[in-house]
Amino acid sequence: MKVAIVCYPTFGGSGVVATILGMELAQRGHEIHFVTYKQPVRLELLAKNIFFHEVNVEEYPLFHYQPYDLALSSKLVNVVQECGIELLHVHYAIPHAYAGYMAQQMLKDKGITLPMVTTLHGTDITLVGNHPVYKPSVTFSINNSDVVTSVSDSLKQDTLQLFDIHKHIDVVPNFIDMSQYQKEFKDCDRSVMAFPQERIITHLSNMRPVKRIMDVVKVFEKVQKKIPAILLMVGDGPERSAAEEYAKSKNLQLKIKWVGNSTEIDRILCFTDLFLLPSEKESFGLAALEAMANRTPVISSNTGGLPEVNDDGITGYTLNVGDVDGMAQKAIHILEDDDRLQGFKNNAFAKAKQFDIQLIIPQYEKLYESVLKTASRS
Repeated sequence: MKVAIVCYPTFGGSGVVATILGMELAQRGHEIHFVTYKQPVRLELLAKNIFFHEVNVEEYPLFHYQPYDLALSSKLVNVVQECGIELLHVHYAIPHAYAGYMAQQMLKDKGITLPMVTTLHGTDITLVGNHPVYKPSVTFSINNSDVVTSVSDSLKQDTLQLFDIHKHIDVVPNFIDMSQYQKEFKDCDRSVMAFPQERIITHLSNMRPVKRIMDVVKVFEKVQKKIPAILLMVGDGPERSAAEEYAKSKNLQLKIKWVGNSTEIDRILCFTDLFLLPSEKESFGLAALEAMANRTPVISSNTGGLPEVNDDGITGYTLNVGDVDGMAQKAIHILEDDDRLQGFKNNAFAKAKQFDIQLIIPQYEKLYESVLKTASRS
């Protein structure tokens, strides 16, 4: 199959999932064309069967905001015609599904049928997409997609509740390449980050308000009073400065390391003892899954798709949003006993195997084949 993939090329979960999906499909012999405004952060362009097409948005004084959706739909039309694309897979409803629909209509005038698969990832539905300004466009785009998928059952239910959807939604969960995690890093040297007696706690996010990173710091504040520990804060975003100031006010600046954005996530997680993800909302919880694949138990909120990933009392614990005291107590419970910690680590790794890419990719291939068969009959 020749598939065009549209995604955001940033560190966000939807872009990462789309990129890894495309690379795996290319390894399986499919021809994959990424169409976006810059090269996705995890895309390996030297790989076989992978192509990248940059969307350029010309600056015109007439436009107060430059029309990326128009540029994207036009670029898709050109790529489809030049490369013989058979299928379009867009990730994130805003504005990709809408641009994809417009490309379909332009191609239809040229006698070309382009089936579109739309994957919903989270804030494109629960936050941005539900805004009154965008809601009609999102509803229209989802209902006019040939196939719609959601990364969790929780997000599927949110979509059906928030929008007037008459399209069937298939749940195809996010995934991880477990072949990368079967063996521990040989150079996983904990001494680089902490003293031997210290536990290592990690948080990874884009540090937006929804991630509640102040809760992360407050949970750690309580844990370190009982157990020697350090906190690694990976990522960057608007809430970071306030959290740093709070940490300083509590004299925690020597116990918290602010790593910033990193391309060595697995190397950091390999020596982590506990992962904190107290988010207000998570459609799936890809960061939690990456931690679990690195044999790291998770303390998370019980919102959205997180309970579908993090089994309460088995791979870690899930608690109500904002329950800092409860999260700290459960963290201490896991960290205070070596054997207990190892049990949680083993359970986390076992659960992560259920989301192995080799189990998930065939689900997408089956949907692709089905929609192409339907298109060929119409």
